[in-house]
Amino acid sequence: MSIYVSDGKKLVDVEYDDIPDVNDIVDGMRVLSTDKRAEDENAMFLLEPNGNVSCYVFDEIFIVGKVTGFENLVDAVKAWNNNEI
Repeated sequence: MSIYVSDGKKLVDVEYDDIPDVNDIVDGMRVLSTDKRAEDENAMFLLEPNGNVSCYVFDEIFIVGKVTGFENLVDAVKAWNNNEI
């Protein structure tokens, strides 16, 4: 398990090819699931402290999208698959 911190725009102090995986921690939230839409577009589904789910979209180490407040992982993945994120 690795711990990652972002500055809101990118992961801090990591290599460009270092991508968080399931059970890693990003900004204090555990990675529940990951998905890849394109070669350089990765989604991380994160468990928020209040029990909701967030989705961070990364291009390498850069955060190119972020949506918070999904009630569960199914809703977050559905939004990702429908290109709503």
